Amino acid sequence: MFSLYFLSHYFFASAEVFFEERFEDGWESRWVKSDWKKDENRAGEWNYTAGKWNGDANDKGIQTSEDYRFYAISAEFPPVNNKDKTLVFQFSVRHEQKLDCGGGYMKLLSGDIDQKKFGGETPYSIMFGSDICGYSTKKVHAILAYNGTNHLIKKEVPCETDQLTHVYTFILRPDAAYSILIDNVEKQTGSLYSDWDFLPQKKIKDPEAKMPEDWDDKEYIPDPEDKKPEGYDGIPKEIPDPDAKKPEDWDDEEDGEWTWKPKKIKNPNHKGKWKAPMIDNPGEVWDYV
Repeated sequence: MFSLYFLSHYFFASAEVFFEERFEDGWESRWVKSDWKKDENRAGEWNYTAGKWNGDANDKGIQTSEDYRFYAISAEFPPVNNKDKTLVFQFSVRHEQKLDCGGGYMKLLSGDIDQKKFGGETPYSIMFGSDICGYSTKKVHAILAYNGTNHLIKKEVPCETDQLTHVYTFILRPDAAYSILIDNVEKQTGSLYSDWDFLPQKKIKDPEAKMPEDWDDKEYIPDPEDKKPEGYDGIPKEIPDPDAKKPEDWDDEEDGEWTWKPKKIKNPNHKGKWKAPMIDNPGEVWDYV
């Protein structure tokens, strides 16, 4: 179930409401149901209802009615200009059943569109709301379109997954700051410049650069002052087991005279191949990138 608000704040002192929908009587005259996916018999129908649980039977919204269907509906409002103003994009949503995979998000569409053909590929300025799919995807989408490209927020914003009503709010400020709130609790905040890839990176790797031939990238080198201990290489890896004894079932006539050749055990004094300890490399330069 959805209800929707678009507001623009002037320095937080007063607000101009660009669009507000409470889904009261006459709402169908303001909204156009899309024919998207109808030719594939995959378009779902909207219900106008107060839902299974409500505090007021007259407080209604629109609700998707079938599983595994596509839903698209839109309402038109006059062009707006939020330059030097704070834009607030807010709606409430309730999932009355446990979702396996589904989205509860809204879009602020871009320019003139054919509302009867509104679908997944229709250009938009903002896409905002929850997306739930399996155990791995339970997040808030905050996607902003810029120069023909849809840019996803780079931060993770978990969404609500219960069956209660929740209010999702996306605030875009004129200084490029933003906030994402759920039930008026701030879940994420930051800058549009750092949390979306709108602008090209200030610096990139020089494609013409090559590693200098004398570049030393070894952080440590063998200590030239260290010496190998005398007899180090003569220490065997294994030594005879001093506790070995002649087997009880040994038959000297059949097996021959037993000669004590104890099995081998690991030598506790064996240290492996000697290597000089490492010291800081005085000629090291920072990693070449």
